[in-house]
Amino acid sequence: MENNLKHLLLPVLLTGLLAALPTNAQEIEYGIDESCGCEIVFIDGIQTTSENGLYGFRRADGTVIAPNRYSFVDHFNGNYCKVYLEDTLCGMIDRDGNEIVPCIYEDLEYPSDGRIKAYRKGLHGYLDLHGNVVIPLQYPQSGRFTQGLAPIAVYLDSFTVACTFIDTMGNEVFPRIFENVMPFCEGYAPVRRYDRWGMIDLSGREVLTTKYEELTLNQDGHFFAGDSDGWALFDYSMKPLTPFVYRNVGNFSDGRVSVSRDGKYGFLDGRGHEVIPCIYDYVGGFQMGRAMVSLNDRYGIIDTNGRIILPIEYEYTSMKGFKYSYYDSLALVEKNGRLGYVDLDGNLAIPFYFEEAFHFTEGLAAVRFDGQWGYIDTHGDIFVPFIFEYASPLSWGRAEVVYLGNVSNMDRRGRCVRNCKGVIAWRDL
Repeated sequence: MENNLKHLLLPVLLTGLLAALPTNAQEIEYGIDESCGCEIVFIDGIQTTSENGLYGFRRADGTVIAPNRYSFVDHFNGNYCKVYLEDTLCGMIDRDGNEIVPCIYEDLEYPSDGRIKAYRKGLHGYLDLHGNVVIPLQYPQSGRFTQGLAPIAVYLDSFTVACTFIDTMGNEVFPRIFENVMPFCEGYAPVRRYDRWGMIDLSGREVLTTKYEELTLNQDGHFFAGDSDGWALFDYSMKPLTPFVYRNVGNFSDGRVSVSRDGKYGFLDGRGHEVIPCIYDYVGGFQMGRAMVSLNDRYGIIDTNGRIILPIEYEYTSMKGFKYSYYDSLALVEKNGRLGYVDLDGNLAIPFYFEEAFHFTEGLAAVRFDGQWGYIDTHGDIFVPFIFEYASPLSWGRAEVVYLGNVSNMDRRGRCVRNCKGVIAWRDL
């Protein structure tokens, strides 16, 4: 019974340990092998290869980095890539194909602060960049290293779980006194004691008293804390910048964060001023200095000062695409059941021609006209004619299309690159 309780409690208590961190952007290039009609994908100059259901890697000049011996491979993340001999036998190779971590772990995480988190048989530990075990696999849960420290969970006895932080050599730097912790960011980490949240600094000093029912992760030098009656915005002075009256907080963007108060939405700035009053039924986050707002089931766009860029008189019935948000400096909008695009000043850039449409990605948008899908560019010119039964947005240079009943892949130039059935291109190249 105790073991069952452990497994039930850990996901609830330790969600903060697993907070995902962003990875570095990767350069992705696509090409086509004319001899076979196969698409070629290079991630940071390295291509995944396959043969008989097994995978490996080569460079653009044809040099084999790793032979086709793995049952599954990830894309390279910087200098490293996870590889699998079986579903539960994970290892890691470098850009020269050296297997720096043997395929003996159930899972690994990419390096942070010179440590690779490893998982096997229900326990977590850490390896160095040569695959040597530096911190034994001994923790029921753990997180990535940030600012030289990683959150870990330990069992104090057969039932009680506690959390603390370790350094890169595995030394516990603070007492085991926390019920939950989140990773350090900008010198501070949220911690929970006695079912209340607060904040500690890198020395372990409690800089924000653990008295709040809820506390958000740090972002842009700010966080929210409060209880069921309301949250307040804090900065790293650890003093509330606002009353405890807000809920449904968003993420900071363009110096603004969305909040709700008394059931209505608005925006705060970094000083806690309600620079855009909470008067809207709903708002989106800022992007390129613009945000979607809604009133009485109608939609419009405002700037960071609250000035209305697009009147709040538009619709949102079709669910395709991200409407009223800017991509390639154009926002998809809807009026009288038809879709078009407006520019950053709210001027109509592409008229309301379309029955369905997606937002722009990589300079093109998939749109439907007279029952058929095609692609337009940011000038509104037809890039690929309306010949598809369905077309998806471009993502990393590829789109999925349905042509004559067949599901195929199209590249950024309008060429067919997968399941082509004799089709070379859908436009005059």
